[in-house]
Amino acid sequence: MHVRDALESDTEAIASLADRPLEATRDRIHGRTVRVAVTEDTAVDGELEVVGFLAFDARNGAVHVTDFEGTTEAVRRLLQLPIEFAEREGMDVETTIRNDERERIEAIEGIGFVATEAGPRFEGHPTTRFRLELKDEDTG
Repeated sequence: MHVRDALESDTEAIASLADRPLEATRDRIHGRTVRVAVTEDTAVDGELEVVGFLAFDARNGAVHVTDFEGTTEAVRRLLQLPIEFAEREGMDVETTIRNDERERIEAIEGIGFVATEAGPRFEGHPTTRFRLELKDEDTG
């Protein structure tokens, strides 16, 4: 498996993983930092298969993971990208996840994210904000 920048040609695969509309996914690829994890699909003559994606941006002194999905291995690997960026820039990492998305919550808690407060409702569902504190209190 390797990680690369998302391309417009990845739109369909990302939309399918995230269960999101194609146009919204295309807009996300153009408007945010989006990375994909790909692996060789030996069943299809060595074509690369998207097995995960992650979108993030930096604003208001933190790196915000705005969406991610994929296999457990892909998500772990992809989450390292915004974490490494945040470490270099002296920022923390934040994300908001629907409360009923247990696998996603377990994935980020396994890396060290901590629930900080209730988030906004998303499509009628309650959410929780999570934060991974990385910046040094003395310099941050």
